[in-house]
Amino acid sequence: MSDAHAPVVAFAEDSGTLSEHVFRAIQAAIVKGEIAPGSKISEPELARTYGISRGPLREAIHRLEGQRLLVRIPHVGARVVSLDHAELIELYEIRESLEGMACRLAAERMSKAEIDELRRVLDLHEQDDAFKAGRGYYQQEGDFDFHYRIIQGSGNKTLTQMLCGDMYQLVRMYRLQFSSIPSRPRQAFNEHHRILDAIADRDGELAELLMRRHIGASRRNIERHHSDNTQKQTRSVKTPTTRGES
Repeated sequence: MSDAHAPVVAFAEDSGTLSEHVFRAIQAAIVKGEIAPGSKISEPELARTYGISRGPLREAIHRLEGQRLLVRIPHVGARVVSLDHAELIELYEIRESLEGMACRLAAERMSKAEIDELRRVLDLHEQDDAFKAGRGYYQQEGDFDFHYRIIQGSGNKTLTQMLCGDMYQLVRMYRLQFSSIPSRPRQAFNEHHRILDAIADRDGELAELLMRRHIGASRRNIERHHSDNTQKQTRSVKTPTTRGES
């Protein structure tokens, strides 16, 4: 990992605030791909990069491990998570099921004011420069994230903790990674509007179906992307020539 990932920062706050600053900075760098998947985490290097002591840094690293953005490998140390294809597909299968449920509950429980606010979120997404240029979908998190708002609107605390807590940043990391696949930003945006219309109509069954289809479409895009890369790698391998053949 290079010092170019983040500027040197001099903090004057207490250790708890220091840890929070560093946690947020490293989290953002991992989720946005500025620190590559599989990269080894060097505590001395990060301490120099952020200008802090090892104590607050270790607390931040521990929290990132809790979010599954970092994994600790025996005799190696912490590395940025790098899911293989099968693990990534499993993650999307979980999302398809749980977010579908959340969407059904949201259709039953969200207030009209919450639904109106969700529509304003989509209006904001449509004005994003990267989205209008077709380079990717809106990348902000939390209340600016369509999926996050629906999960919160489900009113199910356990489901919210799973999807907006434990898994959220890991899922977001891969959502951002594949959001720039050609045609996917506009397609996803249109799917979001159909989901929102079903929620506004209080049609929980349709809302769940549309959310499952929406995440299923993203999963299939990942599968196609993986298949295309595998085929390219296969074609790039030169077939050895047998001696004596002309």
